[in-house]
Amino acid sequence: MKPNKILSLCIAALAATPAFADINIGVIASLTGPAAALGAETRKAVALFPASVGGEKVNYILLDDGTDPTNAVKNARKLISEDKVDAILGPNLISTAVAIADVANGEKTPMVSVAPLDVSGDKRGYIFRSEPSADLMVNRIVADMLENGAKTVGFIGFSDSWGELLLKALTKASEGKLQIVASERYGRADPSVQAQVLKVLAAKPDVVFVGASGTPAAMPQITLRERGFKGRIYQSHGVTSKEFLRVGGKNVEGALIPVGPVLVAEQLPDSHPAKKNAVAFVKELEAKNGPDSRSTFAGASWDAWLLAQNGINAALKAKTKPGTPEFRAALRDGIEKSSKLVGTNGVYSMSATDHAGYDAAAIVLIKVENNHWKLVK
Repeated sequence: MKPNKILSLCIAALAATPAFADINIGVIASLTGPAAALGAETRKAVALFPASVGGEKVNYILLDDGTDPTNAVKNARKLISEDKVDAILGPNLISTAVAIADVANGEKTPMVSVAPLDVSGDKRGYIFRSEPSADLMVNRIVADMLENGAKTVGFIGFSDSWGELLLKALTKASEGKLQIVASERYGRADPSVQAQVLKVLAAKPDVVFVGASGTPAAMPQITLRERGFKGRIYQSHGVTSKEFLRVGGKNVEGALIPVGPVLVAEQLPDSHPAKKNAVAFVKELEAKNGPDSRSTFAGASWDAWLLAQNGINAALKAKTKPGTPEFRAALRDGIEKSSKLVGTNGVYSMSATDHAGYDAAAIVLIKVENNHWKLVK
């Protein structure tokens, strides 16, 4: 047989070999509603996701849950049944994440939450998390309270699952060390927290912890300062967006916050394992969105993608086809086998018994200084 004839047959054979289907990744975020500031950060990260992995095209389908668990479930069902996604990233809130997790587990579709969802026990299954737990973060600020001589703390937080989670974390971390002298709650959309703040002030706490997130977290601190509170005010890691600084203005100056390292990437010591990746991510993010457009939410969303990418590579290596149960199962297993994965916002080592895998040593304490984020330690 002539060489050109052999070449023609080879080309024909390659052309006849079916290519993999596109990889489809669903992203659910709160682009509207009270948590829109968080969803906007996820959108920034999605814009940086790569167009392919391992030579295979990746499509991203971003849906808005409107800060509503019912909408989040509808989105998850659509992504799985209609868009045939191979994995879901998000959402931003515990309430929406809890609702989606049941769907993802039931349909055996890997999900990497960017909210600190409980991923233990029977809830683990196909669910992973890129966000550090509330316990880890609150432990960090309680340690700082104690180092600075505080003996009493007042709490004012959301009257929802996020506020409840932070209060439980504070109660656990404070046991035998700090006395919680006031505990007040408010709704994300409430127009005022005057009554709650007056009750907290009446208890005369040494420090106050605001257990909230996004722009609504600024209101208690604004009110506390306007009412003359001079003590240290701690915020949760759920406030770290530019919008929080804009809304809070001078009244959130000095707020102390435990965060993943991406927010203060350039300020990190060279010994911090995430510094190199965090600096690179921030540079790319701010080139696209402008100076000071970074946030831990964007970082957590990017790290969720890195974990998913680990799973995709494993599934491709296993010669499974996107859009199939086999691919999703292999993708899940690949995420679970992630070891010492250095992201922008932390270091992750998953296992069969740990679907969070966040190394607490990556957490840093920052404060608001001159309307910017400043590394404390």
